[in-house]
Order: sequence, then structure tokens, then C-alpha cells
Amino acid sequence: MDRAQIEKISKALADATRLRIFEAISGTRHMNCGDIVSLRGVTPATVSHHLRILSEAGLITCRREGQFVYSEAVPETIKAYTRALTKITNRRRLRHDA
Repeated sequence: MDRAQIEKISKALADATRLRIFEAISGTRHMNCGDIVSLRGVTPATVSHHLRILSEAGLITCRREGQFVYSEAVPETIKAYTRALTKITNRRRLRHDA
């Protein structure tokens, strides 16, 4: 994972509303926009905006079924993000110990 992707994911998760939405989606198999609106008390337009940012960061995928759009988490992205942060931490630790 490159630095630009790390920054994109970090920015996506830095927003409290997006983090809550991501947590809700991650806790289920999938959620539709209406489910997210009812759980979080935000407008459909706001949810749509946050879902777009989470999707662009690779944290969720969205698929349309009829009139509904379902969002689901992409666990591989979080795993890669965690590995990338661990590498950064280890590099800094190595430099500090030297």
C-alpha cells in the first residue's frame, strides 16, 4: 500500500460520522443507505457523501440491487492498512534504536 492510499484511508476514518458508518457496516454482512440513515440520524444526502468517501478509500464496496444500494466492508483494505502502519512504526523504531 502506497503513502497516498494510507493518507486517503486515514482521512476517511478521521471523520467521526464516517467512522461510525464504517463501524456499522463492518458489524453486518451489508447495509443499505436507509438502514444507515435510520441508525445514525443523518440525511440520505449526507450518508451518500460519506459512503462515496469510504468507497473511494477502498474501505467499503457498494452494489445495487433494484432500487437499493448495499454497502459492505472490505476487510482486506483494513488488513493492508494495518500492515502499512506497522511497517511505518517499525522503520521509525529501527531509526530510533540505531
